[in-house]
Amino acid sequence: MTALRFSGPVLPDGVVRDLYVVDGRITLEPVAGAERAVDGWIVPGLVDAHCHLGLDDDGGISDEETEQQAIEDRDAGALLIRDCGSPVDTAWIHDREDLPRLIRAGRHIARTKRYIRNYAHEVEPADLASYVAQEARRGDGWVKLVGDWISRDDGDLMPSFPPEAFAEAIRVAHEHGAKVTAHCFGHEVLAGLLEAGIDCIEHGTGLEIDQVETMAARGVALVPTVMQLDKFPGYAASASSKFPGYTATMTDLYVRRRDTIMAAYEAGVALYAGSDGGGISRHGNLAGEVIAMTSLGIPAEYALGAASWRAREWLGWNAGLDEGDPADFVVYDANPVENLSVLLRPACVVLRGRIVA
Repeated sequence: MTALRFSGPVLPDGVVRDLYVVDGRITLEPVAGAERAVDGWIVPGLVDAHCHLGLDDDGGISDEETEQQAIEDRDAGALLIRDCGSPVDTAWIHDREDLPRLIRAGRHIARTKRYIRNYAHEVEPADLASYVAQEARRGDGWVKLVGDWISRDDGDLMPSFPPEAFAEAIRVAHEHGAKVTAHCFGHEVLAGLLEAGIDCIEHGTGLEIDQVETMAARGVALVPTVMQLDKFPGYAASASSKFPGYTATMTDLYVRRRDTIMAAYEAGVALYAGSDGGGISRHGNLAGEVIAMTSLGIPAEYALGAASWRAREWLGWNAGLDEGDPADFVVYDANPVENLSVLLRPACVVLRGRIVA
């Protein structure tokens, strides 16, 4: 393979360097005859920490459609994806050198008739732990629970399972070497999950100050999916006639979303960027999520790190671009920290040492 040379400021430190790419890895030593590739601001490959490959509005999709989703994410710079639940087996993506690196959470696990049709394993509390063990074995080190959803009996958001069932499920996942994350819109479900030792919270709009302090102290991450939260008014309106309690709850969570997420940030909770691509959200829009995070008051450098070097470190990948590291990075024409809209227009996307977009 021909050696490639990339030059420019390398984030996060912004030091100007020459990166040589040989056999899919980076070397900082000059390589004679290397082909000059692209100059610009170089960012470690972007990370979508909440994405759903193989999923659309109606449930699972074909491998060909899943491939297109992955390509859309890749071409937008997302080179590492933490898939937060898919009804189809996407393990085949691991064998594709041209598709993003993938960390799978298996299939969502929800309460019977308490989630979007065709998305999840729908189980009762007595079976939750066994399904968690199954998905821990099938996935890549994560399991995804549906922490809460609308209860038709109560007409409002309610925890999907009792605290003791969540606790047993999390214990079993950890015994199988998997971490656990959970979809959580409301407040009531959070105390039990945090007490049980959950590793990450998705959305987290119901968090209170004592809970974000607990998360910070225990190293529990938050993926706020800000663009998803902007859909809450629509969810509230669609249920107003049948479930006024749910409508009021979702409206309140929407109004409080900025204060909630900023409280988590200010408390020192580790926040990561997730587009929620899949289902009702489109793929290839991680840049939109980074920009949306800053609209709440999160600094641009932090938000970009939440979608790049800090997220990579969290998920066990190279946070920088140093000697011998995998050559996964994105090049931009200008400094994205100074203008995040640059993220919408990558000049070059390099995955496993190959220019793929």
